[in-house]
Amino acid sequence: MIRYLVLEQQPLVRADLTAAPSADGQETLVGPGLRPGDPVGFWGRADQGCFDITELNPAPSPEEVFSYFQQLPLPTLVTQHQPPGDGLAGLPVIFYTDSPTTQTFTVDIRGFTVTIEATAQQFTWHTGDATGQIVTTDPGQPYPDHTIEHDYRSGSYTAYLTVTWGATFTVDGSAPADVPGTTTTDGPPVTFDVLQARTELTNPFD
Repeated sequence: MIRYLVLEQQPLVRADLTAAPSADGQETLVGPGLRPGDPVGFWGRADQGCFDITELNPAPSPEEVFSYFQQLPLPTLVTQHQPPGDGLAGLPVIFYTDSPTTQTFTVDIRGFTVTIEATAQQFTWHTGDATGQIVTTDPGQPYPDHTIEHDYRSGSYTAYLTVTWGATFTVDGSAPADVPGTTTTDGPPVTFDVLQARTELTNPFD
């Protein structure tokens, strides 16, 4: 990376309590009470021109991008369930999410334009009962193309969805590279009742 810079310097007190030369090469007197590292004298122009600053400001590393990735406002996916109201014991409850499962972010890291493409890689459905979790790699679909379902006994349940996100990134339009790690988000909880159906004899002539 090449940039046009104006370099300035200011004399500092050395360990032997003398001062480094000023920009014009003149010695600077050190007054009483100053310690090593204290500035003395004035700033002066040392050089100017185009300089290769690649080593001073290297491109963001994958690990540095990952630290930014962990702080992104990734979406929290909403759990949808069918039937949308109360469930019925003996009939499975269908889960899915129709929230976006990809999102693109552009961040500035030390002057570099970094584009991060986040993708939902794993879905952990917390069912809210003692059976625990359902882990999938797809967001599910509504009936009749559903792929995720769970049987409940009668009762009241609260379910929510944890999403594991991975990502790729580019730096100033470079080829994509993998972000070395994942992060998770928890969606809002949904509460529903599962009812118990009972048979009842009726007189069809009434």
